[in-house]
Amino acid sequence: MSEKPVHSRLRRLVDWINLTGAKKVHSLIDKVYKRKNLEMAWEKVKANRGSGGVDGQSLEAFEAQLEQQLDRLQRELKDDTYQPLPVRQHPIPKRDKPGEHRMLGIPAIYDRVCQQALLNRLEPIFEPIFDDASFGYRRGRSTKDALRKIWKEIQSGSEWIVDADLRDFFGSVDHEKLVTLVAQRVADGRVLRLIKAMLKAGSYGKGQLFPSERGTPQGSVVSPVLSNILLTPFDREMRLRGYQLTRFADDWVVTCRSAAEARAALDAARRILKQLGVELHPQKTRIVHVRYGFEFLGYKIKCGWRKLYLPGSKIRSQARQDALYAYPKEKSIRRFMDQVRQRTKRTTPLKTEDLITGLNPLLRGWGEYYKRAHVRKLFQRLDGWMADLFNSFSCILASLSLRESCIRENRTCSLGGGRRPALYARLLRPDYPETGFWESVEISADFEFTSVF
Repeated sequence: MSEKPVHSRLRRLVDWINLTGAKKVHSLIDKVYKRKNLEMAWEKVKANRGSGGVDGQSLEAFEAQLEQQLDRLQRELKDDTYQPLPVRQHPIPKRDKPGEHRMLGIPAIYDRVCQQALLNRLEPIFEPIFDDASFGYRRGRSTKDALRKIWKEIQSGSEWIVDADLRDFFGSVDHEKLVTLVAQRVADGRVLRLIKAMLKAGSYGKGQLFPSERGTPQGSVVSPVLSNILLTPFDREMRLRGYQLTRFADDWVVTCRSAAEARAALDAARRILKQLGVELHPQKTRIVHVRYGFEFLGYKIKCGWRKLYLPGSKIRSQARQDALYAYPKEKSIRRFMDQVRQRTKRTTPLKTEDLITGLNPLLRGWGEYYKRAHVRKLFQRLDGWMADLFNSFSCILASLSLRESCIRENRTCSLGGGRRPALYARLLRPDYPETGFWESVEISADFEFTSVF
């Protein structure tokens, strides 16, 4: 008599959502519409700001009737009569395709509070089951963590990269598959119906109402956690097969030690994603060696290949042959420069103080994001470019009080990175002719390029 075979692998991808067979959550809706939870949801929505939805109601108008609005939402959720409004379509231009747009879906303020209240209860349930390979839309995880993981894997010898992207992910999510995955941990039928109602709410734009048979609105409060729920089986299955996956939302890479392993990883990913109702983007998916470089999360990561003519003992900088380095990709640099030009048009009737107030967040944010990369020469080049740009302004000088406020602001916005390069991006100052807009990158003597992230 033969023994019952023991399967070392799960038979269904859906089983990854409840790997240990833990008890499902049966009563959740009452925690969603709890008054304290609704108030916390409103504070979060208010802090995130943003425009209104199809009903035209603003945050200020909602706050003016806050008690009545929260009472109404609590009553509708309790009586199971809540029905979300269609999201308002808002096109934003695609970064790499001029003339084409990506459609955002902006919910009404009322619906946004409801989604945030639901998110407050779903996150503690699903966060523990999300895989370590997932970094997008998760507390305590950032793009730097994802890049640091890839950096270490490449340094350990995994130099073949599967650079992949998902085709129209937020617009092609299968509703039934997604709700089925959620149901593996949540057994409250009213919560599942609430999620379905949010997914099926449709969208409104150009005077027309469009039904939503697939997808989840890109811009919805609850969409990020739902996308992670859908792709968690993919993360777990790829890692179970031994592949080094790093995923941030719908953008992911796999580091491999050989081209054959990279091809096998790509074939496995394609099969797994097909079961989840998701397709790879053919133009944005490729296998490449790190020597030729790949782009991920706004960075170009590449391995140097040019021969150095001096021996290592005579090179005072940190440059080394075959060293791994990273820098902002060209599209990011061009987009940054376009944004600076847009905000500093000569025809724009702005005072110097308003110009500084509007430009400083852009400089600070861009410098903060890329400060850990190899950007010394790039920042010097941007310094010179901004010098030429702002020298054309005849009214760049300002009062002493404004100058002092900029200096104080600059001191509180230091971009020093501790054991990373001590990079300081000088914010826009009214006294540019004497000091410059950007300071050069300073690299400490003990810093090694092998630990950029």
